[in-house]
Amino acid sequence: MPLALLALAVVAFGIGTTEFATMGLLPQIADGIHVSVPHAGNLVSAYALGVVVGAPVLTGIGARIPHKRLLLLLTGLFVVGNTASALAPGFGTLFAARFVAGLPHGALFGVGAVVASRLVAPERAATAVSRMFLGLTVANIIGVPAGTALGQQLGWRAAYYAVAVIGLVALAALALFVPHQPRGAQAGVRHELRAMGNKQVVIGLATAVVGFGGFFAVYSYLVPILTHLTGISETSTTAVLALYGVGMTLGTLVAGPLTDRALRPTMYVSLALLAAALVTFYFTVHSTIPALLTITFIGALGSLITTPVQMLLMAKAKDAPTMAAASNHSAFNLANAGGAWLGGLVISAGWGWASPNLAGAVLALAGLALALVGGRTDRGTGGTDVAVSFAKNAPARTEPSGAGSAHDNINSAM
Repeated sequence: MPLALLALAVVAFGIGTTEFATMGLLPQIADGIHVSVPHAGNLVSAYALGVVVGAPVLTGIGARIPHKRLLLLLTGLFVVGNTASALAPGFGTLFAARFVAGLPHGALFGVGAVVASRLVAPERAATAVSRMFLGLTVANIIGVPAGTALGQQLGWRAAYYAVAVIGLVALAALALFVPHQPRGAQAGVRHELRAMGNKQVVIGLATAVVGFGGFFAVYSYLVPILTHLTGISETSTTAVLALYGVGMTLGTLVAGPLTDRALRPTMYVSLALLAAALVTFYFTVHSTIPALLTITFIGALGSLITTPVQMLLMAKAKDAPTMAAASNHSAFNLANAGGAWLGGLVISAGWGWASPNLAGAVLALAGLALALVGGRTDRGTGGTDVAVSFAKNAPARTEPSGAGSAHDNINSAM
């Protein structure tokens, strides 16, 4: 179902663009609504808060709604939030609009991941999910720089209008290409909440918060690290951030097939290599070429962690995976906040601009320890068997015209 996966990737592209473009437009936004840049930075927090709140709440509210219809409703809310952001007259209304724009973020990724995994044969479920996530990584290469440039040239409101248009395109693509996927007979918020109580789901979410916090401890301060230590000019940092996005895209491309083959080992190796790469960056940050190579590698490892954690949560939540999949993105936003806080703490303590690398490495190792605990206490299966067992729990569905071949492929694989 390449067109259905493409539609889901367009949604992810819009989400990635609106999430990170705000950071690049803070000076323009602050000037436009007459507040300081640090005060405008609270708009980033408003969006993250929306993600954390919206993922479980909206997934719970929509627990009985068929997946395709829920995707359309959530994407519509995404369009509303970004249109409201473009129209906001002052800080208070813009803060509220960014909160609304963030609400569907986690639920869209959670529902989208479940839908993507059921579009293909069970042994390719993780690959399908990673293809959806490609939209998020490509946003860091194309969407965020383009949105930032558009906002700088035509005003920051133009960037949010552009994201709203992307949302409308995604809405049309979802309506045309994503097949209908009815909920199971047991669907409901209580069923989803019971699945969230699974010990492996809890450990998986903790792994995401702590382990991925190591990534954000450095990413949050990458621009000042590059300008103060590497000697890269501020005008060149956008290109470096795009290079980071290239690494994330490469990591996403290999994450799916690796997760399909060996879920837990992929998670273990990714976290261990992330810790090693962050320590390496502590030493290579003063030389341009080694620093850029290390940054690309860190970007790849950050994306390589996402897919196995997502598939683990979906598998361990069994036949109620949607809230677990959505909550994963709440966990990643908590990782964003926690990693940025710890990175700022060590810088403020006088340990230098390179110190977030060491703090991030500690978080990555702590995440690895949690993942190992989860693996040791897990009596279930991993890798392909996880994807197969998850996909076999999927309820039967009907497709629009032209989608029957994918349905036949899944039936034959199962």
